[in-house]
Amino acid sequence: MSVIVMMKIPADTDVFRRSLEERADEYRSLMEQAKAAGGIHHQYIVGDGFGVLLDEWETVEAFQAFFAQPAIQEFTAAVGGDTSVPAEVTVGVAVDSPDKY
Repeated sequence: MSVIVMMKIPADTDVFRRSLEERADEYRSLMEQAKAAGGIHHQYIVGDGFGVLLDEWETVEAFQAFFAQPAIQEFTAAVGGDTSVPAEVTVGVAVDSPDKY
């Protein structure tokens, strides 16, 4: 059964938003690497001074191994994420409910 991972990190969201366009090829490359490592779905959410990664992975261990890579940590910092502070990570399993849409 897959897992849903939410990772909230303090961020310079202006830098992050610019990076989505300026470094699009790098994001595409990381997408392929994540898929090969067990990533199923991926999305970003931006708030006031923070970013949230909302992912689905085959296992929590696959997610942890991917994001522990030094290259991923370096990229995160380069695109505005504050890696000096531990990210707030929540992991769970999606369930169906009568009101799901």
